Amino acid sequence: MEVSELLWSASSEQLKSGYAEEDEMYICIMCGFKVEKGFIYPKNNMLYEAEKFMKHHIEMEHDSVFQYLIGLNKKFTGLTEHQNSLLRLFYEGRSDAEIQTELGIGSSSTIRNHRFVLKEKERQAKVFLAMMEMLKAKDNHAPTFLPLHKTATMVDDRYNITQEEQKDIESKFFPDGIDGPLMKFPRKEKQKLATLRVLIQRFEKGKTYTEKEINHVLKNAYEDFVTLRRYLIEYGFLARQDDGSAYWVKN
Repeated sequence: MEVSELLWSASSEQLKSGYAEEDEMYICIMCGFKVEKGFIYPKNNMLYEAEKFMKHHIEMEHDSVFQYLIGLNKKFTGLTEHQNSLLRLFYEGRSDAEIQTELGIGSSSTIRNHRFVLKEKERQAKVFLAMMEMLKAKDNHAPTFLPLHKTATMVDDRYNITQEEQKDIESKFFPDGIDGPLMKFPRKEKQKLATLRVLIQRFEKGKTYTEKEINHVLKNAYEDFVTLRRYLIEYGFLARQDDGSAYWVKN
């Protein structure tokens, strides 16, 4: 299962803990890191049983689950930039006076009002979540939408893609199969996204590439590899150093 699928299909408890439990494994829902149950893991002269080691991984690699989630695109969290800033400061345990100074808010009553609005948002989210869970048992005609990759940038209608649509686009633009060449780079944004989903699979996660290596992989797919590289970065699939000396798949 893709990491994005792990994240978006996670339960409320899994989202809070940051990991999912399978029969033999604990899996980080943020990056896909796995530890096998029943083993002892050494780290920095310490020994950890599997679940403790997973918690250690989350702390070391992601700081905290809260920090990871609050750093997601606002299309995912539904928070305004101001609400995001307030939640960060509340989580840090700042006093109202400190928050007033940090954000330049005029009075403590303004902060109390923001707290009220956020609590209202929490109540609404709980009701909406309950309704959506009940809907799953009744809506037999709902299509299966592909999950958003969590590093997505321009989140809008172009991400409204079902599994069937993705397969149709793949068949159209990769007539020799998804490991074959790209017939042409589409002009429609939804189709661009669908082809980029295929192309990013040709790169290894966790590996650092030079620009020459990136170009080589993409050139085997399509002659205009520069355009492909630009869109992979623009859509949040690839990241790079500012000087272009290194590229990697975004987690």
